[in-house]
Order: sequence, then structure tokens, then C-alpha cells
Amino acid sequence: MPFAAPAPGFRTRFVLIQTSHAGNVGAAARALMVMGFDELVLVQPRWPNVLRRQETIERASGAIDVLERARIVDTLDEALDGMTHVCATAMTPRDFGPPTRAPREHFAQLVQTATPDVASQGVAFLFGPERFGMCNEDVYRCHVCLSIPTNPAFGSLNLAAAVQLVAYDWRQALGGYSVQQATANPVHADAPQVAGLLAHLERALVAVDFLDPAAPKKLMPRLNALFNRAQLTREEVHILRGVAKAMLETAGKAKG
Repeated sequence: MPFAAPAPGFRTRFVLIQTSHAGNVGAAARALMVMGFDELVLVQPRWPNVLRRQETIERASGAIDVLERARIVDTLDEALDGMTHVCATAMTPRDFGPPTRAPREHFAQLVQTATPDVASQGVAFLFGPERFGMCNEDVYRCHVCLSIPTNPAFGSLNLAAAVQLVAYDWRQALGGYSVQQATANPVHADAPQVAGLLAHLERALVAVDFLDPAAPKKLMPRLNALFNRAQLTREEVHILRGVAKAMLETAGKAKG
């Protein structure tokens, strides 16, 4: 399946360090694919065959291309080869290290201040082990420490969920994707169709003794205004005419 290019000049890599749960690797691959990224590197995962484990494949939910492209390396140095801007992810504040910023805030600044030689720039996002997060030594190597704004009383995020949030904010900073229409654009009824509905409905309302033709007042003009505000579709006109037809048939049987 083809991937959308992240953006001219930004090569993007997601690095998972010493991941314990195979399912998180699969879910992370899925998170990357839905945001149009495909470069995943694992540093010393618990399972050497994690990319082929059943749980990984199941949690990837079809993002097999990301798993097939993924690499397993022994050191963080190998994982960061070619990367010029490295982002740690950590929830625990540190007395020393790179500045801590919210992903969205930092990404906007990063994109806006990209240097002219940005064509060779690589951006890496690092995620530590599920249980302990990133170690200080790895955080110190990064240019920034990303902290996802969460409930101060409960800020624990699943690894794959954190990957999804960072991937989403980064994709938005790069321009994002347009929302795809889930339904077809409605075909609105034209004026003659609405007029035909009103005439049909008027006969039905008279038949059920709701409308007195001798003193109609402003019922039909008000219904006309209502239908105009509603911007009825052709299908809705058919439904309402079906209601009017049923009213006429029922009234006819009652009077027969």
C-alpha cells in the first residue's frame, strides 16, 4: 500500500526502545500507517522475532507494510543514524536535560524554523519501555523532551496510544490530511418537487380534517417556509409524499 510522503525535507522515524509487549509493536505500526508514516525501528525489543509474532500482526490490523519495513537494531546509535533532530517522550520531569514541550507547540516551531538545508533533515521520535519509560541517558541525547498534555492526576498513557498522539500532531504540523466525505452529497429537491409535495400534503390534511379549505389561514405557506429551511432532498420529498398518500388512503377507508 502506498504511503503519503510526510512533507518535503522531513524524513520521519519512530524508535521504540526495549519494547516488552508484542501487541504494542503491532499497534504502533497501525498508528504510523494511518498517519502516513512508515519508518519504525526497534532497539533491543524483548522478543527477537517480535515483527513476526501473531500478537504483533493481529494488533497491526493490516499495517503489514510498516512491519515489513521495520528494523531491529542493537543500539540507539544505529537507530538514530541520519537523524538530525531527536525528540524524547517522557512524562516524568527531570532536573537536567533538554527542554520539555508539548508536541503540538514544538512541531509548529520546528516546521516554521526549518533551515534551508532541510532536505537532508531527519526527525526521530523516541519511546521508552512500557514499564519505566526512557532512561535519563537516552533523554539527554535528545533536542527536546515531548510531554503529551494529560490529566495531572492520571497521566499514564499506553505506548501505542502515545505513538498515535505524537504521529497525529506531527502529521497535522506537516499539513495534515483532508477529511473524506463519508456520505455522498445530498441531491436537494427543486422548487417544482417541493410544490408538488405541498399540493399532495394539502389534499391529505384536508382529508383527515386537519385543514379547513374554507379557512386555510397560513398553514400551507408556513409549511412551505419550513420545507425551504429544511432544504429537503429528493428522497425526503418521496418519503413525505408517501406519508401523504397513506393519509389519503386511510381517510378514504374511514369515510367509505
